[in-house]
Amino acid sequence: MSTSPVTLMVARRVAKGRYEELMAWLREGEQLATDFPGYLGSGVLAPPPHDDEFQIIFRFADEKTLHAWEFSASRSAWLSRGSELFADPSEHRVRGIDGWFGAAGARPPRWKQAVAIWLAFFPVSLLFNFVLGPLLNDLALLPRVLVSTLALTPLMVYLFIPLSTHLLANWLHPTPVRKVREAAA
Repeated sequence: MSTSPVTLMVARRVAKGRYEELMAWLREGEQLATDFPGYLGSGVLAPPPHDDEFQIIFRFADEKTLHAWEFSASRSAWLSRGSELFADPSEHRVRGIDGWFGAAGARPPRWKQAVAIWLAFFPVSLLFNFVLGPLLNDLALLPRVLVSTLALTPLMVYLFIPLSTHLLANWLHPTPVRKVREAAA
């Protein structure tokens, strides 16, 4: 089983006339996931104009914690309660950097991805160099870079880049659910 973060991408088409109920059901599912160990975050991406397929993203620490949530009695009951609210469900897992930014076709432009990563990396790298720089100054360039990248890469991958993408979600994905709600009103 994977020991790296795993993102479950779920697509749901809203059943005719069931939009408000589906939105409430999706919020309930996100809330449900927060109670599970290994939960890293979730979100709902609204469909593009003239479409009715929502993308729901659930991110967990690893395959084991995602599996525990996927096969839990509470998730099963939640799925059962919402079964008439959607049509044509599909699910798939994403690992690596693609999982940070959403489903294919719903990912932000690469420049926005680069900004989100840089906004996470710059302050952490600055702090690392401020705190540990004096200890590493006596090292030659190669060992100094080796130590810093060995220390910073796991921090970035497991903590700060997921945090950055979560905090910047509305900017990265400019069609959040609230804009769809406003348009439907």
